[in-house]
Amino acid sequence: MRILLANPRGFCAGVNMAIECLEECIRTFGPDIYVYHEIVHNRYVVDRFSRQGVTFVDAIDEVPEGSILLYSAHGVSPEIRAKSRARNLRTIDATCPLVTKVHIEAVKYAQSGYNIILIGHEGHDEVIGTMGEAPESITLVETPENVDQLTFAADAKLAYLTQTTLSVEEANAVISRLKQRFPHIESPPKEDICYATTNRQHAVRQLIRESDLLIVLGSQNSSNSRRLMEMGLAEGKPAYLIDGKQELQSAWFENVGTVLMTAGASAPEVVVQECLTHLESEFGATVEEVTTRDEHVTFPLPKELRMLQAGT
Repeated sequence: MRILLANPRGFCAGVNMAIECLEECIRTFGPDIYVYHEIVHNRYVVDRFSRQGVTFVDAIDEVPEGSILLYSAHGVSPEIRAKSRARNLRTIDATCPLVTKVHIEAVKYAQSGYNIILIGHEGHDEVIGTMGEAPESITLVETPENVDQLTFAADAKLAYLTQTTLSVEEANAVISRLKQRFPHIESPPKEDICYATTNRQHAVRQLIRESDLLIVLGSQNSSNSRRLMEMGLAEGKPAYLIDGKQELQSAWFENVGTVLMTAGASAPEVVVQECLTHLESEFGATVEEVTTRDEHVTFPLPKELRMLQAGT
């Protein structure tokens, strides 16, 4: 059995920054730290920090007054920031800069009197945070069919934004329908879908047709990881989204010649390597890493932490 190991895969710059941010907080303040929602959508990562003593919460009132609170990579709404101030929390913002970009665009369009169409998945942490920037101005759509149900006047002042972790095809289908219905709709100066999401999808698109099976390392609540799995299924190939080697099932690999393996943007490389080792041992698999694009993006730590490191 041959394994095509997609590259790029795994951690993006935003995830790297968020995890490094939490690690630096633990070094500086100790592990008695709170994180609003999961730092990134990955079970392995969250469990690792939980074992160190970090507490993940879904509501600000779960955080004792005066505590240290880290905002996750997915961003938060102004309401959450206000609640944090009211509880006198010391906050550190690990929001991915690409998510922050979408928040800034939402505020700008809202202040300019636009009705904003946000393309994304209802209930996702990133979508909740973005909509919280201008709830009276933002309408969420997920599908082209949702666009057909919009009731804006033909001359309404409209703009669209997208969740950063959508599949390119998924977003383009909705954008195409929006432009058909509202030809004058404004688009963001630069597309919102994250470079890493796009690159990981590109790798799967390039390699899936010569593969019999797709394995995606990532958690079920990771939007970008689910999109990768769905790409395999759309090509008619068996595709599985798993957290680690413990979920691999031998039956999946019966009569399989080539396996494509990748990892979502919040999945650590250690789980990839554990799966590879298991498949090499179990099936005598050989591994061929295939690079489809180069990535060299990095993001600095939040200003609050950089100031601490500098002793200011």
